Amino acid sequence: MDDNSTIDPGAARERRPRSRFKRALLALAGLILFAGFIGLGIWQLERRVWKLNLIAAVNARVAAAPVPAPGPKDWGAVSFDSDEYRHVAATGRFVKGASAFAQATTDYGGGFWLMTPLKDERGFTVLVNRGFVPSRDFAADAALTDQPIAVNGLLRMSQPGGGFLRANDPADGRWYSRDVAAIAKTERVDGPVAPYFIDAGSPRDHQPLPNVEMGVPDTTKLHYPIPGLTRIYFRNEHLVYAFTWFGMALLVLIGAVVVVRQERREDV
Repeated sequence: MDDNSTIDPGAARERRPRSRFKRALLALAGLILFAGFIGLGIWQLERRVWKLNLIAAVNARVAAAPVPAPGPKDWGAVSFDSDEYRHVAATGRFVKGASAFAQATTDYGGGFWLMTPLKDERGFTVLVNRGFVPSRDFAADAALTDQPIAVNGLLRMSQPGGGFLRANDPADGRWYSRDVAAIAKTERVDGPVAPYFIDAGSPRDHQPLPNVEMGVPDTTKLHYPIPGLTRIYFRNEHLVYAFTWFGMALLVLIGAVVVVRQERREDV
């Protein structure tokens, strides 16, 4: 028998056109995928607009003249979207013996943020990040006096919990994030305590280090704590994400065209 005359029943079945029900299911799946990818792309474009507005608002807050740090009656309205990085001012006395050291990574290398409570003259306490210090052995109270001091800086929302894969350890005084409530409780800071902290200084006033990309600069001649090191950075890759989702939608459309052409050939 000639092998070429052998008919493969499986191949014959595969060449049969799909039923109307299967075609409808395939079309429905394609439509859902296409609409979903388009929706995700549009959502990313909307997120991009929101992020650009946020960046513009933050830049305006940092550049603006300082306003009084929010008092207790305004704390309920303080939020990240409306107040993070706002340029604020507070006047009061630093509380001795109640400072905390929160882990920090800066252009000066690894070290700590020196967090000290400030008893505001309006009757509340706010934590102030006085700046970067290289070690937890830094004498936190050495430069403090009993005289009132004016602090200008950027309002920052509390950072509860800890850092990436590292939880704060209040008992051992190890802080991987600037958790205002936990630090205030651990250091027995008198209330009421503001739900935010202040980064002293401003990155606009801090001169960038020369050739920092060549390595950690010489820190032996620096005066600590170093304020004004707040990093203001927002990832804005929403346009890339939008193009990705729209590209997926285009692939679904191309696939649909290929399937339709194949079905038409099989119907002939």
